[in-house]
Amino acid sequence: MKDDEEIKTAVGIVEEILPNSLFRVRVPADEDGRSEGLVLAYLAGKMRLHRIRVLVGDQVDMVLDPYGGRARIVRRLT
Repeated sequence: MKDDEEIKTAVGIVEEILPNSLFRVRVPADEDGRSEGLVLAYLAGKMRLHRIRVLVGDQVDMVLDPYGGRARIVRRLT
């Protein structure tokens, strides 16, 4: 990754659990102008390694893909 690239993170709430460790996460609107919407997210490797379970209604911290469309869940907040 280049030094000038910025990692975009977001906090969302898990709406639906899909097969193959995929999740549909609702991302609320923020001050950057991004509107509220649903994002398809997958678990980070450390979360799979330590078998951290993510359930519907959990608040999660995500790293957004720079190309859009997907996100990687890196932390379960609640």
